Formats: sequence, C-alpha cells, structure tokens
Amino acid sequence: MNQVLITADRVIAGPSDEVTADGAVLVEAGRVTAVGAATDLDAAVGARVPRLRCPGATVMPGMTDCHVHLAFDAGPDPVGAVAEADAGELSAAMAERAAQLLAAGVTTVRDLGDRDALTVALRASIDSGAVAGPRILAATAPLTSYGGHCGFLGGEVGTDEDIRARIARNAAMGADLIKVMASGGALTPGGPRMWEAQFTPGQLRLIVEEAGRHGLGVAAHAHGSQTIADCVAAGVRTIEHCSWRTAEGIVHDPAVIRRMAEDDVAVCRCVSGDWRLFLDQMGPERAKAMAEVILEMREAGVRFIAGTDAGVPGARFGDYVGMLEFFASLGFTRREILDMATVNAAHALGLADTGALAPGKRADLIVVDGDPLTDLNALRRIRHVFTAGRRATGPDAPRTRADHDR
Repeated sequence: MNQVLITADRVIAGPSDEVTADGAVLVEAGRVTAVGAATDLDAAVGARVPRLRCPGATVMPGMTDCHVHLAFDAGPDPVGAVAEADAGELSAAMAERAAQLLAAGVTTVRDLGDRDALTVALRASIDSGAVAGPRILAATAPLTSYGGHCGFLGGEVGTDEDIRARIARNAAMGADLIKVMASGGALTPGGPRMWEAQFTPGQLRLIVEEAGRHGLGVAAHAHGSQTIADCVAAGVRTIEHCSWRTAEGIVHDPAVIRRMAEDDVAVCRCVSGDWRLFLDQMGPERAKAMAEVILEMREAGVRFIAGTDAGVPGARFGDYVGMLEFFASLGFTRREILDMATVNAAHALGLADTGALAPGKRADLIVVDGDPLTDLNALRRIRHVFTAGRRATGPDAPRTRADHDR
C-alpha cells in the first residue's frame, strides 16, 4: 500500500508526552508525511487515499529491541544449537525469530552476535521484501578473547593486529556496529567470570578507534564494575548488561555513572520476560542492590534503552513487553518506558529516521488496542505493524514472496 491515512483514538508521536487525541498519521512511499488531528487530515487528503480506521486504538512508533541474538534459540543450550545447525537451517530459524519479533510490535532490532554474518543476509532479504521482519542492525561476530565469552561465534582476537583485522572483516561483511565482549559471561563455561575483564583499557580504546575509522559505533558487553569504567573511558556508545559486578557483589561507581550521563553512553540492561525467576535466583539482597543501582543511574540522567537479550536461555523472542514490565516494577513511568523502547533507542543506535512519528521519518509504526500510557499490556494487543510504510502484520497485510512459496 503506497499511501494510507491511519486514524485512532490517540497518536503517540514520540517522545511519549506528544499525544494527539483522535489523531491520524498519513503514510506515503514508506515515510510519514503528516501527523495531526484526524478531522484535519481526513479533510485535507483526497477521497482516493485509503483509510485505516482503528477505533479504541493507539498509533505509536514501532518498538526497538536493542539486544537480540537471532542465531540463538532461547533453549537450554543455544550454543550447541548454533554449532550443530547448518547454515540453511539456521538462516530459516533466524527468519522465523525475526518474524516473531515483528509480530510483537518490534520494528527495529540490533543483533549483537551471530554466526557467519547470517544476520547480514537476513537483513538483505527483509529489506528487499522477500521475507517479513524488522529492520536489522547487525554486529556480526563479536570481538572476544581467545577462549572467551561467545568465542564460538568466530570473533576471538588477541593482539592489536587481530583486533584491527577482525573489525575490518566485520565491516567488510556489512556490520552496522562492532560488539565487544569486554567482560566474561555466563553463556560460555570455562571462560572468564562475568566480572573479569577480557581486554585491557588500551585495547578497548583501540577497538573504539578502529571501529570509528570504519564509521561504526561500539556496543560493549560489560558486567564487571572496572570493565564498565574502562568502556566508558574508551568511548563506547552503549553498555550492555551494566550489572556492576565484582567478586564480592554489586559495587558501582557514582563518578562513572555521572560520566555515562555526561557522555551520553546508553545502558541496555538486557532483561528478558522471565525476570521474576531471575530475581528469585539472585536472592533478595542482590536483587535489591541491582534495583538500587538502576535507580541511581536513572536519577543521574543515564539514558536507558530497551533490550531483551532474546535468544539466550529463557529469553523468548515474542515476549518484548515482559522486559518493559520489569522497569515498571522499579517505578519507571509509562512515558519513560515507552521512550526507552522508541525515541531513546533510536537515538542511542544512531537512527535519526525512526523512533518517532514525524514528517520525513520512516513509517515504522504500530497500532495497539487500548492506551499503553495507562496499561503496558496494551502493547501485547498488536492490531497492525508497519515497517517502512509496508503493512507487515494485521488483517489484509500483503503476503511476501516467502509466503507464496510455502
């Protein structure tokens, strides 16, 4: 559909305090061309322009999942599943997972580690319209130490020359950003522990500089408190997890938090929909400490962005809203939460053309039943999803070539 006027009880243009009651969005050639009162736009556009009337609904920007792993299956052994699948099987599974994200209202994803740059091929298929899926930003193989976290994805490096060569290779394969496993992680038994550094401060600076030479930003997986400080000093764009771990427990540095806010280093806390189980496993004392540091970062003005870590054990691709409910449980307002999923995410990812509904922006938008500013569960009631102006899900959505091939 080349042109359509979408009307609803309200339009949240973004940021989420920009709400138009009885609003409308005009979409043409993949872009938003007008946002305003439904009566005004209905009168202004010609009678031949198709209408999509959505009573009882909200139109808002499509949501962004800033941390996914499409190559992982969210099962108990995603590492084994990746290792055992051939490229064709894995590509098909990744396309299905991308479709699940889209159906959940996620129109942009940032994939932070895959095998054989398969996300780049999937990105091309989605961009061409061959398959339906969200816009993908691909990191390809994450940089890690030898034997380090997620080394099975092919990004192990040791020397400065290794680092330069790996970044150049990722860029040549079509990476949109560079991911570095700055600290250890739980997914890789036998590697450094979660709070232990995998790179020196000098190597982290080199990674940021080399990525910048290729026009790419850096997302840093960082659990350890000292590693977080080193990543901020190095100039990474986002900190993934940011759990402030030490061998003794959770210990944060207020000075580093202030610098994160000053330098606009965003935090993707990577919370899956099973966060209640996770908190139970942490125990009340550690869970309380985790909540307190998140709230301190919020108070200091650190920008939070939404990400689920979909693909790791228990982090399902279709449960985006479960992650948002975690932040609601900490006292984040509905407006803050919607901005994390839309305008804040777009800003942190360097996407000036999405995250809000305004003339000239990509028509990445969703229509949900109800009002998410009063009920986050409304975000589970997806009525329509548009990506770059194409109606991707909902009644009468056009079928892709892949659908016809089934």
